[in-house]
Amino acid sequence: MKILEKITLIIYSNIMLILSIILCLLVFGWLDIGLVGDIVTKIIVGETASKVVLALSVIFILLSIKCIFFDSTSREQIKERQGVLLENESGKLMISKETIENLVNSVALNFQSAEDVTTKVELDKENNVKVFVNLIVSEEAIIKDLSANLQTKIKEKIKTATDLEVKEVNITVKKVAAKQQAE
Repeated sequence: MKILEKITLIIYSNIMLILSIILCLLVFGWLDIGLVGDIVTKIIVGETASKVVLALSVIFILLSIKCIFFDSTSREQIKERQGVLLENESGKLMISKETIENLVNSVALNFQSAEDVTTKVELDKENNVKVFVNLIVSEEAIIKDLSANLQTKIKEKIKTATDLEVKEVNITVKKVAAKQQAE
């Protein structure tokens, strides 16, 4: 959130809190409605005070419309969620998370003991990659060796294909697939 939006939200929240407290006090009869009416009348009728209230009202109306109809998420932030934007003197290259996930899946499925794989990729602001792999392995799999080899191969493949640094490759073995009987 931008600083102006934060300040506006704080001011707006405080105004709503004060109005809510005043309304509660009026409902419970702890505050005289005539007193509140006199204060409101003086604010609206007073020349300087009415201009200030009018200006603040217009500002809050415009900010409310902005917050309701326009998302504060910038295009850069949306692109960061979708993938990595690499730039050089020749132009720009967008590598989607889906592309990186497909790379990881192809590496994992090249291992004979990997039966099925699902992948999730996270990117940080420095374009470092965290990979989360869920595996279903065959009965013959040596899980420790498979995971170590898979981590190495995934890091190498992503580095070679995209020139991105892989911070972590986290592997979860979800299930060991039972051997299918030949009929």
